[in-house]
Amino acid sequence: MTGKTRLAGLWPVQGLSGKLLVLTITFVMVAEVLIYVPSIANFRNMWLEEKLEAASIAALAASSPGAAPFPEELQKRLLQAIGMEAIAMMEGGQHILIAAGNMPEEVAVHQDLRELGPAEAIAAAFGTLFLGGGDRLIRVSGEPPAGMAMFEIVLREDGLRQAMLRYSRNILLLSMAISVITASFVYLALRRMIVRPIQKLAASMQDFSADPEDVRCEVTPSGRHDEIGRAEERFAEMQAALRDMLHQRRHLANLGLAVSKINHDLRNILASAQLFSDHLGEAQDPLVRRIAPKLVGTIDRAIGYTRSVLAYGRAEEAEPVRRLVSARRLVEEVAEILSLTPDGTVVFENRVPGDLEIDADPDQFFRVMLNLCRNAQEALVSDENGSVIRRLWVEGERTGAVARLRVCDTGPGLPKRAREALFEPFQGSTRPGGVGLGLAIAQEIVAAHGGEIALLERAGAGTVFQIEIPDRPARLADMRDRRKA
Repeated sequence: MTGKTRLAGLWPVQGLSGKLLVLTITFVMVAEVLIYVPSIANFRNMWLEEKLEAASIAALAASSPGAAPFPEELQKRLLQAIGMEAIAMMEGGQHILIAAGNMPEEVAVHQDLRELGPAEAIAAAFGTLFLGGGDRLIRVSGEPPAGMAMFEIVLREDGLRQAMLRYSRNILLLSMAISVITASFVYLALRRMIVRPIQKLAASMQDFSADPEDVRCEVTPSGRHDEIGRAEERFAEMQAALRDMLHQRRHLANLGLAVSKINHDLRNILASAQLFSDHLGEAQDPLVRRIAPKLVGTIDRAIGYTRSVLAYGRAEEAEPVRRLVSARRLVEEVAEILSLTPDGTVVFENRVPGDLEIDADPDQFFRVMLNLCRNAQEALVSDENGSVIRRLWVEGERTGAVARLRVCDTGPGLPKRAREALFEPFQGSTRPGGVGLGLAIAQEIVAAHGGEIALLERAGAGTVFQIEIPDRPARLADMRDRRKA
């Protein structure tokens, strides 16, 4: 099942689209509720004000000079027409009854619309909705018309409550219609602008995670200038980088398999060479007897390399067995292996002081110096111009507990591409046929010793690599044991 199929099965609630629709409707309804609360209070006040205006006509007629009191039958018909139980005026602090029907003496609530604030109006409105109705009576007063005395009305709250319920029902239906319409527009807009691009991006991520090498899962940025557009661009860049890395790792895996096969056959050949070289020690020729130990040592070292050649592929070197090593003699051995002499094609100078000692694994540090010197030698020999000075030298000194060696040459220097991937395997080689492992191996060995290797800036042509190896920390227990011994 692909990521697109899984996402399609999340409708309507689990998916982002369904949640967006539900949330949009919910939020619009909440907004309508917040609008409804003050609007129902305002509706109640306006309804009562309309009743006061209707009662003001009767009050005006009763307060006119020489007007006779309304007959009882007329009062009932008037009150029934305007939906009230009584109308009274206030003059000189006394209530003058203008019209009255058959009403009980008890009035539940007295409200003066002039003194009713927003909070009190809301509380009164919900009191009418939840507590009103039936025969409950309320007495209402308000601002009288210009030129008239203050008057009050008494009415049954049931009529007000029924009007408020009809208003609430209309508001509810209108709110639902507005919510659905608004939610639909918002949903369609957000789905087109946000949800669908995110779903497409999420599906591409899931398909890409299932098969990173499938080019059909590649994301094509839409060119948007917002966060989604930037996410598409970053994801496309990540896809390209991951594909390159997978391609490189597949290449390294194939290379590792080839190296293991070559290493197997090479060990057999070197083992045979070792048997033959053992017989050279029995020869009587002085030159052979002088060269034989070095040849045997070189073959032994090569066999040791073949035994650990796959350790680098596992990203781990053997733990260094550190000893005090004469730096000058080790450089001389490297020069003999590479046939570097003071009067050769490449002029070699061993400038390392004779008393400089390094606390390091001799075999591993030999590999470091061999790789650096060979790289410098090949860089110098590659330039066929006869007027070029080809000089290679090694110098060093000690500062406190840190031994320092520098491999220097007068070659053309490292190009920019090699500097950018200096210690990365299979990346930093600059010569044809090179694999770029020498510096990577050297850095790993130096790091295992707790040291550092770096390319130093130098004025003029040439390259300088500096190696810093700190001495091992001394253990107090070992020093006490030595004193006792």
